[in-house]
Amino acid sequence: MTVDVEDYFQVSAFETHIPRDRWERLPCRVERNVDRILALFEAQQVSATFFVLGWIAERYPQMVRRMSETGHEVASHGYEHVRVVNQTPDAFRQDIRRTKALLEDITGRAVRGYRAASYSIGRDNLWALDELQAAGHDYSSSIYPIHHDLYGMPEAPRFAFRHPGEGGILEVPVTTVMMGRRKFPCGGGGYFRLLPYSVSRWAVRRVNERDREAAVFYFHPWEIDPAQPRQTGVGLKTRVRHYLNLSRTEARLTRLLQDFSWDRMDRIFLQPPVESASTAAAETGKAG
Repeated sequence: MTVDVEDYFQVSAFETHIPRDRWERLPCRVERNVDRILALFEAQQVSATFFVLGWIAERYPQMVRRMSETGHEVASHGYEHVRVVNQTPDAFRQDIRRTKALLEDITGRAVRGYRAASYSIGRDNLWALDELQAAGHDYSSSIYPIHHDLYGMPEAPRFAFRHPGEGGILEVPVTTVMMGRRKFPCGGGGYFRLLPYSVSRWAVRRVNERDREAAVFYFHPWEIDPAQPRQTGVGLKTRVRHYLNLSRTEARLTRLLQDFSWDRMDRIFLQPPVESASTAAAETGKAG
């Protein structure tokens, strides 16, 4: 179970509508939403991984400490939600090292994981995985093995794999489900809000039972916040992607947490061998 900790105005879909120099002037809602998520996880006895933006961590260090002190893994989401496709290797190197040091300073714990903004590592910038390993990260969750207009590397493996090379970093993709010969996303985000909950439950169960693998799920704090400020001047596709069914997300998440057993990324993928990671989201047998 993973959470990409960014506020509503930092998403890639709004990057051409909300310049970064406006961020400081916008009302932040991330802390109250994260506290709701922490309460939800506590009620369901779930430990998760929070991929945190450095920009957020600098402004809300106590929130980041609460994540760590309540038993969750704090990992890096980069500093300012810049997609890797828009960074040079040098800029990326500085970004990930700055964010890793900041989060470790706040929590007093090693930051082992990283997730790129909008899953923006793919076939044309796999050098980023080498940079992550050189910076001291043990795993990445930055490649989405699907076709998408903003991201995706459909030829990538569906489940955890080592980047080529001696001792290559572990890459843990967000989960997809096979239908025929095609991969379909089933690991959260807009798809979780768009489709009925029963579809997500069926897909996770299929991955557990047929593939014998862990399901990696993600969502954002703003997805449980239907009262967030609405942006004007954005296109229909962007409005649908961002605002659809926000009022239903928290209830669906509660069902997902109850229907399956979830844990932190580091515990599932780094402690046991990769081949035995199928216990991550084994179904509990509770009614969905």
